[in-house]
Amino acid sequence: MPDWDIAPLRWWHIEQLLPIEDELFGAEAWNAAMFWSELAAGHYYRVVLDDERVLGYAGLALSGDDGWVNNIAVRKAAQRRGVARALLNDLIGRAEGQGVRRLALEVAVDNAAAQRLYDAFGFEGVAIRKGYYQPSNTDAVVMMKELRQ
Repeated sequence: MPDWDIAPLRWWHIEQLLPIEDELFGAEAWNAAMFWSELAAGHYYRVVLDDERVLGYAGLALSGDDGWVNNIAVRKAAQRRGVARALLNDLIGRAEGQGVRRLALEVAVDNAAAQRLYDAFGFEGVAIRKGYYQPSNTDAVVMMKELRQ
């Protein structure tokens, strides 16, 4: 049984997300305003908490039959403990519950660990977005999953 809980992302968690963003994404890290915008837009965001400490977070945008995984991030010290897997499972469950037929996401071409996770959940690479991540100009693999309906 994990020693953490999944909960809705709240505004008071945002400050804890920023060091995780910096640790994982460097110059391409999201800033606080970007997370505030996601919450204001009503997107579905979850955090994994160990007591009050954020271990990871994930977000999902829904539009009709389509869903988009906006991000999944887990602080390095908490990786390989099932946090990302639990977050992705939560997002998929939410999408299915909302009647979404397709889920999509982008992942850096050089992030093999994340691609393996998405493969394990049935996502398949469908396209490459050249230079998607800026300022590094790293390409992204677009991955898609058809949901049961």
